[in-house]
Amino acid sequence: MPLPQDISPVNSELMDSIVRTGQLDWIQYQGETGFMKVLSYSPESGQWAVLFKWLKGHVAAPHKHLSAAHAFLISGKLKVRDEIFGAGDYIYEPNGMVHDATEALEDTVYLFLCEGPVLYFDDENFTRYTGWEQIKKLSEQN
Repeated sequence: MPLPQDISPVNSELMDSIVRTGQLDWIQYQGETGFMKVLSYSPESGQWAVLFKWLKGHVAAPHKHLSAAHAFLISGKLKVRDEIFGAGDYIYEPNGMVHDATEALEDTVYLFLCEGPVLYFDDENFTRYTGWEQIKKLSEQN
C-alpha cells in the first residue's frame, strides 16, 4: 500500500553522519587533564556534540549555559553543583543554568550534547566562550 503523501527528502544530499569514535584521537584542551572527541557541530543550529574525557581533578570553571545541554556519564564521577553523578546518570541543564565549577572526582568519560554556547567566568570577568565555532576549530586539530 502506498503512503498517503510523498515523504522523499527535498534535499537529495542529506546523509547520516557516522563517527567512529574509536578511530578519533583525543584532543587535549584546558590544560593537562581535559580531552575531547568532536562528534558533530552545526553552523545552522549552533548545536554541538562531544565526547569528553576528564582526568581526576579536572575542573571546568563556573559557567552559564546560553542554551540547553544534555550529558550522559559513561564512566567515572562528576561533581556538578552539590550533586555527584556516576556512570549511567543523565543530566539535563536548561538554557540559562548558571553553576559553579564542575569537577571530575575520578577519571570520567561522558557524552555532552549542547544546543548552543556556554559562557565561562570568574569573580570579575568572562573568561571563555565555547560554541560550535570553537568546537569546529578544535576538530580541525584532529
